[in-house]
Amino acid sequence: MKRISLITTTVLLCMVFSISCKQEQQQEQASNYKLITLEESSRSLQTIYSASIKGRQDIEIYPQVSGYLTDISIMEGASVKEGQTLFVIDQIPYKVALQSAKANVDIQKANVATAKLTYQSKQNLYKKQIISKFELTYSENALKTAKAQLALAQSEVERAETNLAFTIIKSPSNGVVGKIPYRKGALVSPAQQKNLTIVSDNSDMYVYFSMTENQMLDLMSQYKSLDSIIKYMPEVRLQLSNKTIYDQDGYVESISGIIEENTGAVSVRAVFPNQAKQLFSGGSGNIIMPYDREGVIVVPIEATFEIQNKTYAFKVLDGKAQSTIIEVAKINDGKEYIVESGLKQGDVIIAEGAGLVREGAVVNQKK
Repeated sequence: MKRISLITTTVLLCMVFSISCKQEQQQEQASNYKLITLEESSRSLQTIYSASIKGRQDIEIYPQVSGYLTDISIMEGASVKEGQTLFVIDQIPYKVALQSAKANVDIQKANVATAKLTYQSKQNLYKKQIISKFELTYSENALKTAKAQLALAQSEVERAETNLAFTIIKSPSNGVVGKIPYRKGALVSPAQQKNLTIVSDNSDMYVYFSMTENQMLDLMSQYKSLDSIIKYMPEVRLQLSNKTIYDQDGYVESISGIIEENTGAVSVRAVFPNQAKQLFSGGSGNIIMPYDREGVIVVPIEATFEIQNKTYAFKVLDGKAQSTIIEVAKINDGKEYIVESGLKQGDVIIAEGAGLVREGAVVNQKK
């Protein structure tokens, strides 16, 4: 009996020992992690915003008088100078109107001269008491009327000259001509809905993009005022629609300071030089804004996990995993977080698979 009991005890001990060994092996396997010791470093991250490209000013050209186009002096896409002729409207009716207005001025001048002579004669007769005060006043009023009609005729000359000048449509600024939907002989008028063309001043280009309210608040927290944001914000780059990077950097010139109700975003305008005419008004792209930080703690995103909008990492203390709440910068490159608080230089953390680690787990360095 004693012998059987001894054998049974031995078998049980071996089973327990075997199970214990397997558990230790499993625990050891589960506790092998890649570890990193944190050090301060520098990082240059970037944020990308969808953007639209506009000329410094896109001026729509409309006729100011009616008539047939007798000449189109430019071609679509041509570079023009301020004051250069773009279109000519039939001038003959306006030249005739000007001649008629000038002739009317001559008539009114003659009427004024006649009325003046009559008034002077009436004055002499009135002094001699040959005519009444009424006749003198009547002739005086006739002179005033003639002078008023002369002034009106002269204003008609000015109007006719202005209308004639409007038949030659000139570029209001330096720029590039857009699409021209009309052809020679087309009838145009100030009442038409479609412009003759657009002259885009593209010596510099405006690139518009939007920031969310939270992004704007983060910048305000960092720079304290809109003026400081504009003054100290780094230069930005422009990615064109074909994914190439424009070869000149731009700068933020203005921030609207108003949050759009429909989008919850703030409009921002950057300026890019365009001497080589590589950028076109109406184009699209992406603004790339750098985010440079010096002397910061950086952790892999795989070394973190989130619970209820809080970010955690596992520090290794006395060989065991201890979860720690950390604050990270909102801007990241999709691979790393910049840590604002919760970790410091010299801390050892689990570098990957943090979401699978158990609190207090024994941690071994992965070989």
